[in-house]
Amino acid sequence: MRSIRLRILAVLAVLVIAGVVVWQLLPSDEVNKDPIAVGTTDEVTSLDPAGAYDAGSWAMYSNVYQSLMTFRPGAIVPEPDAAESCGFIGQKLQTYQCTLRDDLFFANGRKMTAADAEYSIERMMRIKTDVGPSVLFPSLKNVVSEGRTITFNLSSRDATFPQKLATGAGSIVDRESYPPNKLRTGNTADGSGPYMLKSYRPGVAAELVPNPRYKGALKKTGVPVTVRYYKESDALLADWKAGRLDVTHRQLPPATLAELNVGDPDLRVTEAESAEIRNLVFNVRDGSPLADKRVRQAIASIIDRGPLVTDVYDGTVEPLYSLIPQGYIGHSTPFFDAYPTPDPARAKELMQEAGVQTPLHITFGYGAGDKTAAKEAAELRRQLEADGLFKVSLKAVEWQKFQKEYAAGKYDAYTLGWLPDYPDPDTFSQPLVGHSNILRNGYSSKKMDDLIGATLRYSDRSRTAEDFKKLQALVGEDVPLVPLWQKKDYVVSTTDVSGSQYLSDGTGIWRLWELKRI
Repeated sequence: MRSIRLRILAVLAVLVIAGVVVWQLLPSDEVNKDPIAVGTTDEVTSLDPAGAYDAGSWAMYSNVYQSLMTFRPGAIVPEPDAAESCGFIGQKLQTYQCTLRDDLFFANGRKMTAADAEYSIERMMRIKTDVGPSVLFPSLKNVVSEGRTITFNLSSRDATFPQKLATGAGSIVDRESYPPNKLRTGNTADGSGPYMLKSYRPGVAAELVPNPRYKGALKKTGVPVTVRYYKESDALLADWKAGRLDVTHRQLPPATLAELNVGDPDLRVTEAESAEIRNLVFNVRDGSPLADKRVRQAIASIIDRGPLVTDVYDGTVEPLYSLIPQGYIGHSTPFFDAYPTPDPARAKELMQEAGVQTPLHITFGYGAGDKTAAKEAAELRRQLEADGLFKVSLKAVEWQKFQKEYAAGKYDAYTLGWLPDYPDPDTFSQPLVGHSNILRNGYSSKKMDDLIGATLRYSDRSRTAEDFKKLQALVGEDVPLVPLWQKKDYVVSTTDVSGSQYLSDGTGIWRLWELKRI
């Protein structure tokens, strides 16, 4: 009996201790009620989903707008959000149909209908801005709505269409509040997402509050959040050190990221495998100094990724030798196979074959405001000029102006980062090297478009590996760009904020609603 009593007392003691631990983890009445402050160097270039295809804007869209489909954290298959159900009709993968939920309202109080979803997609395709997301839907013929049903008719098979609908490109707007043929201006947004945009000061801050009307894939919305925008990573770091931020994401300075310790008890650090990449993009239009692919191949023969990795990014990036990064179906290394080490002699031969006079003068553009981008550009200029083959003029340009100017062909070469929009290698092919790609560098190839089309034919994505390898080999031959690096994703938060590990997972969705105070 004594041993039984001792066991009972031991069990009771464990339960008491466990209760104390649980009580300590539960929110109390003393929890800070202030909005969670999130800092980022990403920029919102437009609050209108038809007008932007960049990380900062799409991060906002995933919070204030809804798409028919969405991704749960870590998922590779999308699920309905504004839709009740979605699916392909038949086996041809050319007709996709969704049924809209019947309980959706925009934040302004107007009920959403299937006609709003039709209007939003067709409006985006019609406006077709140079830096907008219409390039994601090259095969979309039309959208038809009837009752609660929305039907998308495609000109060719596209197994990735459901994933594309889950991105910022699929954001649904109020057709009575967004003009049909031009972008909406101003600092407001009328969506149906888990948050409402309470206030917005471009380049400064966005105040987000939970949307009480939200219905969709989420069981509940989050807490108030204030997003603060920084032009430089050093300014972001300064506010983080000063305690003015609860969470930081994209990007603290490389030296700071290199020193982060996932086991640091004073921080919550999430170091996730990511497919963020950066490319050196070439203007291949007729008349450009880089129109001849032999000149571009010469540059590929010169580029040394080592100093970029170690000196510029302090080891927080990894060298990339292909359009499609590691971790994706079909990843290969054509730029390592063709250009394994810097070879100035081969570069010189290629320049001679192209019949160009050296040094060849080129303009090199990059987004201003980031010291790391400037350091990277300076290192690339050093490499290109080292053997007298090129003379490089650097142009640091404010981000929105930079977007417009590279789209207009103002630079011969420019560096651009890229984040995946959905967890499929197609997110790196069609948008970057397909016809009318978002890089706007003049590159177009029927052979490339045929390969891209071949990769879209199969719902079983493992069957696409060989076509993706052929596609990457063609990029290595044509060299419309040179892949430079890929990097991990870092989210840092204070210990009194939970959920930061779910904020970003490489799908382009920024889950602010996952953040809570402990």
